[in-house]
Amino acid sequence: MLDVDELWSFFFRSKDKVWVWIAMNRETREIFASACGDRTENTCRILWDRVPSAYKEAIVFSDCWSAYQAVIPSEQQRPVGKETGEAAHIERWNNTLRKQLARFLRKTLSFSKCVKMHEIRLKFFIHRYNTELLPIAG
Repeated sequence: MLDVDELWSFFFRSKDKVWVWIAMNRETREIFASACGDRTENTCRILWDRVPSAYKEAIVFSDCWSAYQAVIPSEQQRPVGKETGEAAHIERWNNTLRKQLARFLRKTLSFSKCVKMHEIRLKFFIHRYNTELLPIAG
């Protein structure tokens, strides 16, 4: 089973938003796919294309954002609201990202100069999270 979610942050200046899309293994909490871009179906498709083939048949929990419904096959989709608690692990990961890296905070003076550097820093953090910070799933 998978969790997918998106969060926004800034690059260059506070007027320039970038959306970070994440796919997480629901059981192990490992992050195995990400994408940076806008909040459209195109960026969602980039994320879905980066999901390893072993996960392509899995049940996918997401919020009710229309991009997920357009990209992820409907028989695999389980749209859930935040109030259900079903998205707690991926929302917790979003908070961990924001806490660990100032450039991903909502209000900050730390910005990436371009989206490419934002994505590189995200990949470094994901690698560190998966190899050092990953909590023991239980």
